[in-house]
Amino acid sequence: MTDFQQARAALGGRLRELRTSRPGGRLTGTQLAERLGWTQSKVSKLERGRQTATIEDLQQWAEGTDQPEAIGELRSLLNGIESHHRSWRRLLSSGHRALQENVNIQHAQSTIFHAWENAMIVGVLQTPDYARHVFSCYADLHRSPRDIEDAVRERMKRQQGIYDSRKKYHILMWEAALYSLICPPSILGGQLDRLAGVVGMDNVDLGIVPLSTPVKIPPASGFWIHDERLVVVETWHAGLRIDDADSVATYLRTWQTLQKSAVYGPDAHRIISRARRTISPH
Repeated sequence: MTDFQQARAALGGRLRELRTSRPGGRLTGTQLAERLGWTQSKVSKLERGRQTATIEDLQQWAEGTDQPEAIGELRSLLNGIESHHRSWRRLLSSGHRALQENVNIQHAQSTIFHAWENAMIVGVLQTPDYARHVFSCYADLHRSPRDIEDAVRERMKRQQGIYDSRKKYHILMWEAALYSLICPPSILGGQLDRLAGVVGMDNVDLGIVPLSTPVKIPPASGFWIHDERLVVVETWHAGLRIDDADSVATYLRTWQTLQKSAVYGPDAHRIISRARRTISPH
């Protein structure tokens, strides 16, 4: 069981305790559901750790079991869950700008980065036009507020880090990411020009894993490692923050394994140039 699953199970167990130890007498799951206007299955899923409660759910639960004083404890348990696993529905509830501001803070607190990306250009190397299309795609997918211009400005601020001599970026990308047409070819062409200019920078080691090169593990989902203490992974439904030592070590080992298939310097530049000619032959 993962840390996230354990934390959600712990919250579910506490909710069950509140229901069964209600001052006025124990409530069944069905009785509590009727009180709250919920389905019985929702009560069951929350107690069994199969569904993550919202803060509103917890408020209603505490009041429905006549123990409103428990809300502080329940909120703390929920915060413990969300520090490691937060759905995009929650993360993007107020738009993309706020999330980018939080990511900027996270990056400001870190010095050495290891990144892997298999599907698109990493955010810290994106052009404004490319980033604009990325945010638009995800706003459509998650039906989130379309504060795209504000989000782009925040993402561009983060790029100041690659010129900071105190920071070091070890970035790996799969060659397939260079061809992903999530934007018009003209914009991708400009993005590839930008990427080519990064090769050889003092603070950035940019490696490309060629499509034709054997890999020892599948080039799966992207991730960032901060100072070998924190891993950030973005899935389709949620953002994950992983900070237990064993898991961080696994991600670092994954990065190191992928790096064995990567090329750098002039070889990386040739791959980027080839993609550039393919996308915009004229």
